[in-house]
Amino acid sequence: MNIALATFSLLPDGSDDVRELIGALAAEGAAAEPVAWDADVDWSRHDLVVICSTWDYTARRDEFVAWAQSLPRVLNSAAIMRWNTDKRYLRDLADAGVPVVPTLWDPDDVPSQWPEYVIKPAVSIGAGDTARWGPGEEDAARAHLRSLREAGRTAMVQPYLSAVDTVGETALVFLDGEYSHAGRKAQILTAGAGVQGSVWGDPTRGQVTASTATEAELELAARALAAVPHGDDLLYARVDMIPGPDGAPMLIELELAEPALYLHHAPGSAKRLAKAIISRVR
Repeated sequence: MNIALATFSLLPDGSDDVRELIGALAAEGAAAEPVAWDADVDWSRHDLVVICSTWDYTARRDEFVAWAQSLPRVLNSAAIMRWNTDKRYLRDLADAGVPVVPTLWDPDDVPSQWPEYVIKPAVSIGAGDTARWGPGEEDAARAHLRSLREAGRTAMVQPYLSAVDTVGETALVFLDGEYSHAGRKAQILTAGAGVQGSVWGDPTRGQVTASTATEAELELAARALAAVPHGDDLLYARVDMIPGPDGAPMLIELELAEPALYLHHAPGSAKRLAKAIISRVR
């Protein structure tokens, strides 16, 4: 059994999750190796490709999706990669009745209804090209919005929810369709800091600690996952949420393509994921 754990060239050994998973797979008698997704290799020699930390796809999304579609066996599926690597999937979830953070898509101007708001591109990871704006920063926010649109990128504008500064984001991790564990992600965006680069590789932003999911969070996650098209065979999923103004959780992102799964925060989770991978191969 030979399994490829897809990563990218600047992270040739893979993420923390990849290293945990290689050890867990080896303990189950399966060989696994990290491979950059755009490497010139014969992917057919692998029994399965698991997409893990392909964190440079945003500038080449069409190429990335075409690569996923070319693979004999890949999880999560190529259809999921196409749907989930553009945050316009949030519109599908909102239309399905999932409580999603309100979003304006490609608005003509910055919003007046929210005291603070976030502008980001629909294809991005790790808060790249993202900023938090507030009163008195309208000109800079307009310039940010304009720069995204002039680059041909879909712009998203969302209210900045104050609970991010106190509670942070909660990420619920599901492995093989079952809830596994949760992590709490600290604040990433700083007021007055302007447009941010990706959080990848920056340990000072968005630090994660182990958490415990509430019943309301589990219910929201279940609703979001049930609304995923082609989502019957998800190997992994991460459901990110923030308390809304009334305290009820709201979905901010549903990560099905290449999420950090925080395996090192949950003893036994790497083993569970390894067993799920092996069962798919068999």
